[in-house]
Amino acid sequence: MSNPSDWASKDFYKTLGVSKDASTDEIKKSYRRLARENHPDSNPGNKAAEERFKEVSEAYAVLSSAEKRKQYDEQRTLFGQFKGGFGTPGGGPGPWAGNSSADFDLSDLLGGIFGGGGRGGRRRPPQGRRGDDIETEATITFQQAVEGATLPLRMTSDEACPTCHGTGAKPGTVPKVCTKCQGSGMQTSASGGVFAMTEPCSQCRGRGLVVEHECTTCRGTGRAPSSRTLQVRVPAGVKDGQKIRLKGKGGRGEGGAPDGDLFLLVHVEPHTMFGRKGDHLTITVPVAFDEAALGAQISVPTLDGPPVRLKVPAGTPSGRTFRAKGKGATTKTGTRGDLLVTVEVQVPTDLDDAQRAAVEALRQARGAATPRDGLFEEVGSA
Repeated sequence: MSNPSDWASKDFYKTLGVSKDASTDEIKKSYRRLARENHPDSNPGNKAAEERFKEVSEAYAVLSSAEKRKQYDEQRTLFGQFKGGFGTPGGGPGPWAGNSSADFDLSDLLGGIFGGGGRGGRRRPPQGRRGDDIETEATITFQQAVEGATLPLRMTSDEACPTCHGTGAKPGTVPKVCTKCQGSGMQTSASGGVFAMTEPCSQCRGRGLVVEHECTTCRGTGRAPSSRTLQVRVPAGVKDGQKIRLKGKGGRGEGGAPDGDLFLLVHVEPHTMFGRKGDHLTITVPVAFDEAALGAQISVPTLDGPPVRLKVPAGTPSGRTFRAKGKGATTKTGTRGDLLVTVEVQVPTDLDDAQRAAVEALRQARGAATPRDGLFEEVGSA
């Protein structure tokens, strides 16, 4: 018997040699003539004639029935739209024109329209459920953020119920195939015309299975709260407030579906001495007045290694920044940023007699000139 989902690819009018608006009598007359010409009794051993006879009989079986002919004409019209990319009324290409990766195929759609299951009536297996995405937070030290760290995280999420192992059924029983959708998890409802809407089954809610005796732990849902500890690697160079996505570290999937993802929001504790500026570390170090004035070699601490020696040139002003190459934070490529060292000239607040005498001698040597003399000259010339 002819399968309605196969009609779209066949031109029954051409097979019988009649026009689309042929009358019932014209169809019958053409069929009888072609049947006599190709009947196996009249063509013993002729396989081509035998196949032709079958094609003619199939075409007549459809076109001789008013109901089947109407369905066939509607299906052929829809098939023509698919072949043309869902053409627009004006003749131009539609939104699916040339799109060979559409999320449907013709046999599925026509099977839904004419009562079949699509793809030869095969029942689709119930779909699995992807695990839930989980969001959590963690606070790490400044040094852990710079160097990277592995953190133990205690996670709580809904996963497969340990009592029923995710089936939702009471131990000793099993879910049954949904009688409404025959296990496909989907149901089709007519919306008028040749189109039909496919949606999750209202009886099994898309699972394809129905639980008659519910598990007392999860009440038939197949899910229950579960706690586990994960060892999560936080990469070097992570910044305060950064969100890290850990693929597949979220809730467990069921039915072969993938696990969800874990989104970790990182908080970084501030350091007492060091700061961050992109991939560089920053530090402010005090220098004495004479070191800034006369120049000096100073020792500067680093975050994770021995101190570095920096040369402070004579006449260095307070606030000047020096750079220690490769002593900063680890970058995404595995290299190191720099350590930016800002000097701050310290002014003594409690001088002993010798220090006071030295400063008084400096004042005498400086004379009447002050660093502010140029300010008055500029104001006068403005």
